[in-house]
Amino acid sequence: MSGETGKSGNLAPRLRQMLAVLETERRALGAMDVDTLLLAANDKQGLCSELEQAAPASIDAECRGLLEAARHQNEVNRKVRNLLAANVASRLEALTRSGGTYSKPAIRHAV
Repeated sequence: MSGETGKSGNLAPRLRQMLAVLETERRALGAMDVDTLLLAANDKQGLCSELEQAAPASIDAECRGLLEAARHQNEVNRKVRNLLAANVASRLEALTRSGGTYSKPAIRHAV
């Protein structure tokens, strides 16, 4: 896509698309659907690349609202990912009966 993303006429649809991708990501997190999460991550990356071209001066009130909604949804999704990761770590530690599954083993010094 060309630098046209900077025009507010093309920015709002891209932001709506980002919100749709973030909603897909939220649902995939809830279902623990790895394939859909990977697709959403790729879609988000592509949209971010397009949105980087937007000129700040072209952001109107509608776009500011969409940006804030996307920022909020992304933050919610990040918190859900962190909670899921903590839950998985806890379950793995319970299965292995050892703490710190993801931590670096302590160095033991010879006595």
